[in-house]
Amino acid sequence: MSDSRTPEDGSAEADGDPERPPRYEQVIRWAEYIKDNPPAVWGPQQNAVVNGQIESARAVEMSAEDRARIRAFADAELRRDGEQDADGADGGRTE
Repeated sequence: MSDSRTPEDGSAEADGDPERPPRYEQVIRWAEYIKDNPPAVWGPQQNAVVNGQIESARAVEMSAEDRARIRAFADAELRRDGEQDADGADGGRTE
């Protein structure tokens, strides 16, 4: 699955700027951070990011049809993920 905010290789936005590390490096850094710190430290930080995303999403005006299309897509993805989890193919997730 691609992230629409991440520029594709070869596009004008994919400048290869060494000061902008690839997203996976940022994810690895965050995973290490939450392993090394208690939830009381990183939890409020994560909540602030999530709350900001929710506020931004709410600020976008969208039609009822768009909302229904997005909801249908999300429901289908959740069903697909549930089927994969039931088969033991959880994508390497650990709990």
